[in-house]
Amino acid sequence: MAGESTFSVEVLTPEGEVFSGEAVQLSTRTVTGEIGILARHVPILAALKPTLLRLKVSESETREWAQSHGMLQVFANNAQILLEEAIEPGNLTVATLEEQKSDAEARLADDSTGEAAREVAERDLERVTAFLEIAQA
Repeated sequence: MAGESTFSVEVLTPEGEVFSGEAVQLSTRTVTGEIGILARHVPILAALKPTLLRLKVSESETREWAQSHGMLQVFANNAQILLEEAIEPGNLTVATLEEQKSDAEARLADDSTGEAAREVAERDLERVTAFLEIAQA
């Protein structure tokens, strides 16, 4: 379905390529809010927050991943998404996520936690909270 209504999308994590191909629409969340990308979108560079990443690859097919923090770059009808992790919603385990949430909350509640460790715990809590919402939807 290549043409004027599609654009190239690449989703990458440290583990490797998650998706590479054409898409009709990309939907995600930046630090300033929700964003939808269509073909010929203006150039953008944005930090991403944990959410459900949606790629409409055709009129009848949409691919989804639970995305962690990352970056989005759109330029010349190409979108590149660099994420700490991208997990298909069906592969999320509520029990594991609940454990991760408890761990992050405990680290935040610990008064001896340094500033850098506190920031990591806050990011971890933001990620696991978003992933729990996706897993329970």
